[in-house]
Amino acid sequence: MAAWDPTKNKTYQILKHAEDHGYGVLAPIAYNIEHVLAFVQAAEAKRSPLIIQVFPWAITFSSGLLVIAAAHAARNASVPVAVHLDHAQDEAMIRHAADALPFDSIMVDMSHYEMEENLAKTAELVKYCHERGVATEAEPGRIEGGEDGIADTEDLEGKLTTEEQVEDFVATGIDFLAPAFGNVHGEYGPRGPELQFDRLQRIREKVNGRVRVVLHGTNDFPEPIMRRCIAGGVSKVNVNKLVLDDYLIHLQTTAPKLNLTTSMEQGVKAVRKLMERQMDVCKSTGMADRA
Repeated sequence: MAAWDPTKNKTYQILKHAEDHGYGVLAPIAYNIEHVLAFVQAAEAKRSPLIIQVFPWAITFSSGLLVIAAAHAARNASVPVAVHLDHAQDEAMIRHAADALPFDSIMVDMSHYEMEENLAKTAELVKYCHERGVATEAEPGRIEGGEDGIADTEDLEGKLTTEEQVEDFVATGIDFLAPAFGNVHGEYGPRGPELQFDRLQRIREKVNGRVRVVLHGTNDFPEPIMRRCIAGGVSKVNVNKLVLDDYLIHLQTTAPKLNLTTSMEQGVKAVRKLMERQMDVCKSTGMADRA
């Protein structure tokens, strides 16, 4: 197999441009075809790069059909769009995804193992993915909480990322690093997010441009916090409820009163509206046209 060349990988290209130009790229989770359509429509309308993400659930639920649809939409988009597998926690699933499905990148999430085994498994799977042209992401520390589709680590205690862990994970060969600095999966509660920006700064300094930095756990993030994370060096911005809230409200309120086709069309509009707003927040609007 050819030697790993990250510059030829779509996710890597998108995030390197974002880091170089000081903006964040939205990486929303797609659960159905309406989401895929809305994400790409928003990206084209705002002239923004995009990373479409799915959880492993999407592979098992649809036998990979949703991934294939997302990849088709990405190839035919008029802006750069990559397809990413988020929080892949099963080794066999990761190998299958790298071998048989059109992913540009995969998160090798071994955070449910103790650190030594986590690092060993991560390094092995990173090598496997790289041999197949697939970029990789990993999570040093452990981001607390769970989301619909990644419940395996929901009950495990969160562990903040240390500078030593950054070095250990960079040594595995990963391309993107998702630190834990007070961010959580799921809901933050009444006090909202309480992030340790000094820790993020130290992590960024330790990374020193060797990998891109990823933000997980953005539910209900207000604009100032999102922009501060991007100013702190984040280039990939994972979003879930933040761009799907209006869609979920639509399902509960207006959708039951509509025929199915109209409901789907309105669902796309609901997602697209929030996506476009967050592209402005993350400063990716117009960046697809900047060489």
